[in-house]
Amino acid sequence: MILNNKQHLFSLQGAEVILGDILEPGQLAIPIAPSAKTMFGPRAACLISETGPLWVSDTGHHRLLGWRKLPTQDSQNADWVIGQPDFYHEGQNAKSTPGKATFSVPTGICACGGGLVVADAWNHRILIWKNLPEDHNVPADLVLGQANFKDNEPNRGSQLAAPNTLNWPYGVFYHQGKLFVADTGNRRVLIWHQLPTEIGQPADLVLGQPDMISRNENGGNSPTAASMRWCHDITFWGDNLVVTDAGNHRVMIWQGMPTENNAPCSVVLGQKNFDLVEMNQGFYLPSASSLSMPYGVDVFGDWLLVADTANSRLLGWRKLESILSLQGAVADIVAGQVDFKSKGENHNFGLPTRDSLNWCYGVKVCGNTAVVADSGNNRILLWRLK
Repeated sequence: MILNNKQHLFSLQGAEVILGDILEPGQLAIPIAPSAKTMFGPRAACLISETGPLWVSDTGHHRLLGWRKLPTQDSQNADWVIGQPDFYHEGQNAKSTPGKATFSVPTGICACGGGLVVADAWNHRILIWKNLPEDHNVPADLVLGQANFKDNEPNRGSQLAAPNTLNWPYGVFYHQGKLFVADTGNRRVLIWHQLPTEIGQPADLVLGQPDMISRNENGGNSPTAASMRWCHDITFWGDNLVVTDAGNHRVMIWQGMPTENNAPCSVVLGQKNFDLVEMNQGFYLPSASSLSMPYGVDVFGDWLLVADTANSRLLGWRKLESILSLQGAVADIVAGQVDFKSKGENHNFGLPTRDSLNWCYGVKVCGNTAVVADSGNNRILLWRLK
C-alpha cells in the first residue's frame, strides 16, 4: 500500500509486471533453481530505454538476465544470459575461474553511453561493455579494479587500497561522461572523470576517505559529513550528487559535484545530523525521517526515491528550493508499507503481493517505470509512476 501526503506517485495497483516466479495461494516457498524466468536475490536492474532492453543482476545465480524489450507479462522469460553456459546453470564464475563473461555476486548495473557497466562485487572488479550486449555471454571489453580478467583478489592482494583497486564494489553510476563506483568494502566512492579506456585504469577522485590508500570505515574516526561506512548506490538529483551510506543508515547529498578528495556532503537524510548513525535513529520502528540500511536510490522528476532496504519500503522526498533545507527532512511518500511506522516484510510478514516489498535492494527509474529489485522476494517489479 502507498501513503501519499501530497500526491499519488506509485500506481495504487502495485507493480504492472512482476518478473520471477509468483507465489501461488497455498504455496509455501518459491523454487529458486535457475531458469529463464527465476531469480535468486536480484540486487539491481537497468532499463536502458522506456521500451527496453532490460538487464537484471540475478545476484544469487551469479549471472545477468537480459530482456530484448520491456517485459509486458508476469514471469516473462529472459532472452539472454551472461555469466552461465545456459539458463539452467549457476555458481560463482560458472564454477570455474574468472573471465570476461563470468560473475561472483553481480550487483550494481547501469548504462554508460552506448554500453553497460556491472559491479562484479565478489570478484572485486567492474566490468565494462563498450556496446550493449545483444546475445548470450558477450565478453566484457574492460575491467577495473584488477590488472586482468583472471585475477579477483580484493585490492589486488594488498592490505591497503589504491586508486586502481576495489574491494566489494556494489554500485555503479554513469553521469555526464563520469563513472562513479561505490567501492563498498573500502568505504569510499571512486570517480573517473571520463569513462575509462584502459584495463585497470586508476580513478581520479575519492570520496569517503582522506586519500586513495585508506579504507577504514568512517575514515577511522567518528562519523562525519565526509565519511562512509557502507556506501552502495549513487545518483544525481538535479546537479547534486547523492550516495546511499547504508552502514550509517543515511543518504548523503552534496551540493553540486564534488571536485576535491574527501569533500564533505552538504546534507543527510535519515539522520538528524552528521554525527548520528543509528538504525531508525535509535528506535525499533521507523518513521518518515529515519532509515535502516538504505541501499538503492534514483530520481523521478523532482522526486528522490530511496530503497530503505531493511525497512522493506521505498521512500520519496520532493525536492525543495534549497537542498540544505532537506537536512533530516521527513519523506513525503512511502510505498511497500501501510504507513511510515511499519517495517515488516510483505505488509507485516504476509505473502508477497503486487505492492509489497521484502528487503528491496535497488530502485532505478526510466521514463515512468520504476524498476525495483525486490530481493527478498526473488523478483523484479516494474512499477508505474505518475
